[in-house]
Amino acid sequence: METLIIIIFLVGYLAITLEHNLKIDKLIPALAMMAILWAVIALAHLPVFEVNAELKELEPTHLDEILLHHLGKTAEILVFLLGAMTIVEIIDYFDGFATIKGYIRTRSKRKLLWMFSILAFILSAIIDNLTATIVLVTILQKVIKDREARLWFAGLIIINANAGGAWSPIGDVTTTMLWIANKVSALSLIEHVLLPSIMCTLVPTFIASRSKVFSGQLESGMTDEDKPKSKYGPVMLYLGLGAIVFVPFFKTITHLPPYVGMMLSLAVVATFAEIYSSAKFSISSVDKEESDAHASHSPVHASLSKIELPSILFFLGILLAVAALESLGYLFHYAESLNEAIPNTDIVVLLLGAGSAVIDNVPLVAASMGMFSAELDNPLWHFIAYSAGTGGSMLIIGSAAGVVAMGMEKIDFFWYLRKIAWLALAGFLAGAVTFILLRDFVLNV
Repeated sequence: METLIIIIFLVGYLAITLEHNLKIDKLIPALAMMAILWAVIALAHLPVFEVNAELKELEPTHLDEILLHHLGKTAEILVFLLGAMTIVEIIDYFDGFATIKGYIRTRSKRKLLWMFSILAFILSAIIDNLTATIVLVTILQKVIKDREARLWFAGLIIINANAGGAWSPIGDVTTTMLWIANKVSALSLIEHVLLPSIMCTLVPTFIASRSKVFSGQLESGMTDEDKPKSKYGPVMLYLGLGAIVFVPFFKTITHLPPYVGMMLSLAVVATFAEIYSSAKFSISSVDKEESDAHASHSPVHASLSKIELPSILFFLGILLAVAALESLGYLFHYAESLNEAIPNTDIVVLLLGAGSAVIDNVPLVAASMGMFSAELDNPLWHFIAYSAGTGGSMLIIGSAAGVVAMGMEKIDFFWYLRKIAWLALAGFLAGAVTFILLRDFVLNV
């Protein structure tokens, strides 16, 4: 029966990895895999267990209890992501991100590279690396007309957005998972991973800035028509970003789950959005005409309609699928075998980071949470957050930021592999070495 379970998981995983070849959205195999795994467990009456992190052992439990437990943990992540996505869409509703374009005045390619790198690093830590990449590539298309030069900028944005998301509890889905699961605390994560993430940004950006590609001036710059379309855009941008940043502080003060703080932040942002909008609040009325969206919808309603529900359903499927393997005790036993084969956990985590460049980092981190039973803020979790967050930059398909940039700019897989991958590898290794030195010789003192 164990062989059947593993085959189902591997087939589903392969279908997720080959979504572009199969032309099937990855949420479909993720949901199917999850449902079939739990169905097999129920029909075969397989014993299920709960991992006791303190005793580092498996405790028998009932199927209904363990499924409800995992559904609750998964729902915490999904509700949190829904809140964050809605706030970002509300900002976009008021064209708030156009405010960022106003800060771009230089035509020097080298200065622009550093500007976009810093923006990617900071924005991704607040609004997550996927959204930051979408925003910055959109701005890039307004600023740079030469497509070849734009591809290079997009490649560096991917690296820096992933680096920026790794050190923030709200910057990447994987770090959010670790944070909500009480594997890391916000302050400790920042303390351990911020400097390695900075190195992961500085090294490839510095190397790239010395190349001929980023020398010289741009032919054209920003125009007046790129200014915010709404006078409330800047206010909503700062309010929205501030509301998202507020969430970790709310959790620290109240000790409530992060999704509670995110819902409070969403309520505040939505209130101001309603005040600033001339539309009447009508959550029950749906107008399919996009041209009438601003006139007939509330900002909240319009923003909710734009949320990427396929991503939410994908996370639901993959997290509960991995939870099935964890409940059967497979991940626990695999972790023991892995520790015996490779006693050095640093090598294991580095391999995890390299693996995230090939396959999705969400199930990899979900599996690692079931494999290891280290306590809160153990350096192991911080290293996993760094490796899984930045390792995906080595291939363009290795991160959500890379995939969305690939779609927006039609970046060729092999072009990225030849031109950008080695820069991402240099940044990844520089950050990893920095993390190990920081952990062993500075924070361990």
